[in-house]
Amino acid sequence: MKKQKIKLTQAERHRLESLIRKGQNKARVITRARIILLSESGKKDREVADALGVALSTVERIRRRCVKEGAAVALKEKPRPGKQRLLNDKQEAELVAVACSAPPPGYKRWSVRMLMRAVIKRGIVEQISFETVRLTLKKRLSSRGA
Repeated sequence: MKKQKIKLTQAERHRLESLIRKGQNKARVITRARIILLSESGKKDREVADALGVALSTVERIRRRCVKEGAAVALKEKPRPGKQRLLNDKQEAELVAVACSAPPPGYKRWSVRMLMRAVIKRGIVEQISFETVRLTLKKRLSSRGA
């Protein structure tokens, strides 16, 4: 497969050099800018990878994005899919409602494990870990100022 050459305009080159010189961006963005500038200067992908201490695949990917989509796009990270949510908004609200209700008879307050068993028993979820309950309550209740 023949590699396409990166062709930067004077303005793009100036922007990349300025970005590197200022050093106020994330290290990943600065590394991508260096990859683009070194690739444009005629260096081979292996030379660029060795010079910057990055993987060869990284250089190839950044070069390919720069040629196809432009230098500005190649500097940015593509969004990552992330992990799927364990509870939807309705389930989270129901969990908080249970946590805010009176605890079972004989107890002063809810424990995380008691809440975990209660939401399963009430059919809010089929299964849930106590850590998911803890993190959900931390997120939801701390945002209310509680």
